[in-house]
Amino acid sequence: MGKRILLALMIAAGTVLILILYLPGMRSPPKPAITVTGQAAIGGPFTLEDTKGNVVTEKMLEGHYTLIYFGYTFCPDICPLALQYVTQAIQMAGPVADDVLPLFITIDPERDTKEVISTYLGHFHPRMVGLTGTPEQIRAAESVYRVYASKSAGSEGKADYLMDHTGYIYLTDREGRYVAHFPKDATAQDIATRLRRELNPK
Repeated sequence: MGKRILLALMIAAGTVLILILYLPGMRSPPKPAITVTGQAAIGGPFTLEDTKGNVVTEKMLEGHYTLIYFGYTFCPDICPLALQYVTQAIQMAGPVADDVLPLFITIDPERDTKEVISTYLGHFHPRMVGLTGTPEQIRAAESVYRVYASKSAGSEGKADYLMDHTGYIYLTDREGRYVAHFPKDATAQDIATRLRRELNPK
């Protein structure tokens, strides 16, 4: 008798399992694939000054694409190379980049006065704009662009100190929104190719 009951229970369990596997209405709906959307949290409000003493905000990024670089004029290698690549990229991209704004924001307001920045940027693209501000304003701008900047270890108290900093070049669109960034090993050709793709998509 016990064996019959056990056999009946096994048959019933098997029947339920078959129904679950083969009748769609009884199966749990599949979990949807996860799709990640949204925009990188890079960029935002800032208040700085240009080399003529005009107060500028993030609104200056609107109406054109912008290549933004955070650096300092006393930088011996990475910064001038990055700004040279920005200059070359705009030239290489051709007429589509005629309204691209190259923008330099100092991370060293202690030494980078408006006059120093103005003279320094004379070596690069003629449209390049330089911005500075108080240490607090610079830190706020660095924060919204996720830029790291600090005096190198052992440089405290030295007039010829070096700065450790993020070396990215940021690209923003006509609404001032982040589009992409180029790492230290990006070439002028890499930047020019992306500019052409963004400004003349075909």
